[in-house]
Amino acid sequence: MDRRSFLAAGAALGVMGNGRVASGGWSAAAAMPWPAQEIYAATTGSRIVTAGGLVSRQGQPLHIERRVAVLETATGVWSEGPMLPQPRHHPMMVADGAGRMLAIGGYRRGEAGEWVNSLETWVLEGDSWRSLDPLPRPQAEAVGALLAGRVHLVTGRSPIGEANGNWPDQGDVDTHLALDPVTGRWETLTPAPMARNSAAVAVLDGCLWIAGGRTVQGGGTGRLDRYDPVADRWDTLAPIPVSDSGQQVGGGLAMGAVGGKLVAFGGEWFAPGGGGVFPETWIYDPASDAWTRGSDMITPRHGLAAAVVGDRLYAIAGGEVVGGGRAGGVVEVFEF
Repeated sequence: MDRRSFLAAGAALGVMGNGRVASGGWSAAAAMPWPAQEIYAATTGSRIVTAGGLVSRQGQPLHIERRVAVLETATGVWSEGPMLPQPRHHPMMVADGAGRMLAIGGYRRGEAGEWVNSLETWVLEGDSWRSLDPLPRPQAEAVGALLAGRVHLVTGRSPIGEANGNWPDQGDVDTHLALDPVTGRWETLTPAPMARNSAAVAVLDGCLWIAGGRTVQGGGTGRLDRYDPVADRWDTLAPIPVSDSGQQVGGGLAMGAVGGKLVAFGGEWFAPGGGGVFPETWIYDPASDAWTRGSDMITPRHGLAAAVVGDRLYAIAGGEVVGGGRAGGVVEVFEF
């Protein structure tokens, strides 16, 4: 039995690393039409939309995508939507209260390099994108979600100084913004408790939950923070456990809320001479403030998108090896 078949069998049975059986599991779904990593997804009705991303091509510079992929979950069929105004990787995708798709920030290619952090906010209306109020400053590798009628953008990376074109030009931020649907302007809210990038987000029980992520200097973090929009206040809860690899699950993971729980999965870690991609799925129960191990992903990935439609959690595309070595278009669905 090859590795993929072994993992698929484990996922179907829900066998956990400690021998206990988890509820729920992963199944394969129709692949995205093209490979991509460093992407996010948003939902409107039964549709999932993802845009941009990175693709590593042998012997060539990183390819930055401009295409938009749309999955109609009712039929399982992918189609191509209107292209972004510019190629972008790490553009945050969020649907606003009216169901409109927003693409926020991210990186573009410029004269200075392939990591020009951006502040544009675009909204998809009909067959084209138009500009909304830009961010106060460039922000990428953030998390974004619709909460209490407003689109929130939290953490990520912004330029440290005037230089803006390469990865080292950016630093981790605790920035917390919200787009007011009445004024159409970005407002500053209480900062996140920790500056970090490449975290994951979900909305559950009327709150915004941010899990994992990493810092430029400190590596991955399993931290779990919760934001209450009524009180405009953060608190910190039980962190994601350490992986079987001995590494802290954190950077480049994805997460969704299904069945009254948070489900976090994937991500990557770096180490001298290599690193790896996390296969684990972790399930958080807010009633007990505890994480339990779920079924491993069939295809471990990082820089992937997560989206929830009904009681199904979609894990879309992403990098299948640490870093930018091999982007894929694999789609898997988690159900309890």
